[in-house]
Amino acid sequence: MGRYLALRVGQAALALFGVSIVVFALMHLVPGDPVRAALGTRFTPELYEALVERSGLDQPLVVQYVDWIGRALVGDLGVSFRTGQPVTTMLAQRIPATALLAVGAMLIGLLVALPAGIVSAVRQGKAADYAANTFSQIGVSIPDFWYGILLILIFARVLGWLPPGGYRPLTEDPGAALRYLVLPAVTAGVVTGAILTRFVRSSMLEALNAEHVRLARAKGLPWRYVLRHHVLRNAWIPIVTVTGLQLGTLLGGIVIVEIVFSWPGIGRLALDAVETRDYPVLQGAVLLIAAVFLVINLLVDLLYARLDPRIRVGAST
Repeated sequence: MGRYLALRVGQAALALFGVSIVVFALMHLVPGDPVRAALGTRFTPELYEALVERSGLDQPLVVQYVDWIGRALVGDLGVSFRTGQPVTTMLAQRIPATALLAVGAMLIGLLVALPAGIVSAVRQGKAADYAANTFSQIGVSIPDFWYGILLILIFARVLGWLPPGGYRPLTEDPGAALRYLVLPAVTAGVVTGAILTRFVRSSMLEALNAEHVRLARAKGLPWRYVLRHHVLRNAWIPIVTVTGLQLGTLLGGIVIVEIVFSWPGIGRLALDAVETRDYPVLQGAVLLIAAVFLVINLLVDLLYARLDPRIRVGAST
């Protein structure tokens, strides 16, 4: 297991290094002058030259990259062109909101997808199967902003039960934080639940049709025992993988949901950075999102190996 872990950590580090090169190169290939955009109406030749020199943009690209990645390794992602704040500080201020929304949406998605997918597979061709498939198709077909607008209209405007948007930190007022969380979490959770329902159902059907499951049922083993020990255990492996990827997507920032509900997350910060050509912030946000994805994938792989020991044996040979 130790060798497998070292191999996966090494692969994740190499992938993150590759992402850093691509992100840095793309940021500097985009047309436009980020310094001129950052100064806006405050532009003067003196301020322009000072900001170019302070941000290191007068240096060759290789030098700029080495300087950026060197500082990133010690937690310094530079300074925002627009606000002058450290990028690390700006990201740290947005992480709690993004994490809260991602965890809330994932919990709602799993609460919907696990029972719906399992029941749909076990009762294939029955009314419950059709209902779960209908929910899944509707969930993935309609844009999440539409769900958000519909929820705001019903629960905020008509019924007045919940706020239409905004954010409250969980540490300051848990009750208010949860009230502000419900609508955006349900909006993102519906789409996540619909996607996961399809994977849970297909994974369960594959496990149900496995030869050893049919043999166990032919031997007359109780159905609940077969379901618990032979079907669910094997079905968990692909479900864990897809759940990890979905969580990575949520933690990376759900831009549309954050915009609809004025949620101050990482996705909203990255979008603002694109609009203002604030390259240090955008580079930092993308690198953080990539790191989150890689860490979650690493954790999923470790859990994957835990559920199926053949995987780590194969990776070690």
